[in-house]
Amino acid sequence: MNILVFEYATSLGVKDPALTAEGQAMLKSITTDLKHLNTSFLISKNSVPVESGSCNPIVIEEELKEWIDNNISFYDFCLPIAPEEDFILYKLTRLIEKNGVEVIGSSSNAVCTCSDKYLTYQALKSEVPIIPTVKIFWEDIDKYAEKILTKHVVKPADGVSCSAVQVVDSPESFKKAAERVKKVTKLPYFLLQDWVEGDSASVSLLTNGKKAIPLSLNKQNNIQNNGIIDYNGGAIPFNHPKADEAKEIAKKAVESLNGLKGYVGVDMIIKDEVHLVEVNSRITTPYVALRQMLNFNLGKALMASIQGYLPSEVRLEGEIEFSKKDSLQLKVIN
Repeated sequence: MNILVFEYATSLGVKDPALTAEGQAMLKSITTDLKHLNTSFLISKNSVPVESGSCNPIVIEEELKEWIDNNISFYDFCLPIAPEEDFILYKLTRLIEKNGVEVIGSSSNAVCTCSDKYLTYQALKSEVPIIPTVKIFWEDIDKYAEKILTKHVVKPADGVSCSAVQVVDSPESFKKAAERVKKVTKLPYFLLQDWVEGDSASVSLLTNGKKAIPLSLNKQNNIQNNGIIDYNGGAIPFNHPKADEAKEIAKKAVESLNGLKGYVGVDMIIKDEVHLVEVNSRITTPYVALRQMLNFNLGKALMASIQGYLPSEVRLEGEIEFSKKDSLQLKVIN
């Protein structure tokens, strides 16, 4: 069994630590977990070397998509780690599928649905409590601006990691936020969501395509500066009174979306009620801490989920905080 893993930023040779910190940490974690298998991983000649246990590094010089198209058929399985923006993860997943290789993750159709948060909203609005969302085309900005008199959230439909996400409360702040979004997306529209007060959280799950099991509820440390929201890490576990309800809602959401498979992250806002924000059809940052806390090898369990098997028991030990700076830093609390 031949396995290929690649992380988008390190495969491209991106130099910006702000963009590569989480990717490098996730790549190191998953390759360490899969070191018992015949696993290779891609890394650009321009990237900083990544510790990977006994996995085989493949240094590439050409474009990532070109390398995949020419070489992916030599592998049985492929695990892509990539962002949703500009549908990058969708395009790479579809390319892997086109070459007849099994993806260690969700189908390209499911990735497409999760990459556009409006498609996610449409798919789940009758299934779970999800934040009301409106799609706004650029030519309609003025029409909507005059209606913004209370707090709302403006965001790209294909955004990642709080990129260009902003809280607005006036026509002026709405228009400025829309301009920020326009700089980071190629889509002809953006999203306007109701503002929901509460704690930012996520649920990490494994799914075999039919059944999903929650692994943990994770706290997200999002900071707000003049309405602009930034993601700065989090903590596992998040011991919230609504933890069980949040996990059940995340489980129902994942099981309601056809084609989701493997590791999935579901973002939420929790207070007196639980509201789903979005679904990430990929390995997310909490994986890096979660793998150290579970009663099983998370990489092995991820591989097993693709083949239809899920862990019979999920237990977490300890508490870990993680913060995003020039690198992803983990702090064991107990």
